[in-house]
Amino acid sequence: TTFPATLTLPAGGSATFFCNISRENNSGAEYSLNWYKETNHSQAQKIAEMSRNNPLTKTEKYLLTNHTPAFKIEILNLHQNDSGSYYCGLIAFFEPDKVMESNRSHLVVTAAPEKTNTTDEPEMEEGNPLDHVKAMLPGILLLAGAVVLLIFGYLTVMYRRGDVQKPPSENTPAEEKPPVVSVPTVDYGVLEFQWEQCTQVPPDTQPVDQTEYATIVFPEEKPVTPERGKKHQD
Repeated sequence: TTFPATLTLPAGGSATFFCNISRENNSGAEYSLNWYKETNHSQAQKIAEMSRNNPLTKTEKYLLTNHTPAFKIEILNLHQNDSGSYYCGLIAFFEPDKVMESNRSHLVVTAAPEKTNTTDEPEMEEGNPLDHVKAMLPGILLLAGAVVLLIFGYLTVMYRRGDVQKPPSENTPAEEKPPVVSVPTVDYGVLEFQWEQCTQVPPDTQPVDQTEYATIVFPEEKPVTPERGKKHQD
């Protein structure tokens, strides 16, 4: 026997059916348990097989588990084309007369949850950008305000530097404006002629014309004092 008799499940999930073998047929002989699927009373198709000594069999679509005398089949990742009638068939080896089929269990796969998911996801995707913009708007405004304040502060500092630097440039020409009056002065100094030390040359080899050199050393200019000014006037 196969149970449950009917299952209605959404696409994307999994369906589980059980095939129970009676104790009378569970003899020591080897046997194979096959699962079949029928669609619209068409010819049945074998979809899975499991032997007596195999505790677990898994494929991409089906998971078979041996819980003797019950065998379980799980149909994974349901699609609408998985809808149909399922049943199990017992084939006992060395006993040709022992070929039995169970009753039919019906599976109906609906697509309603997929439609709800597809309608909900766009709303979330449409709402997310607005939420991001709202969340980022205060930060953008603060950043723009900070940039404006930095530019304003920079311009203010540069303007003040220009004001501070202008007075010295304006004052320096003012100091140079008064004409410099040069007062002629007369000063006296002493010219000292230093003879170069050299070996005496005999009279016959000494040239007739002698050229002598003198070094004139002028002292530093002395400031005009009242006494020197009086002397100058005298």
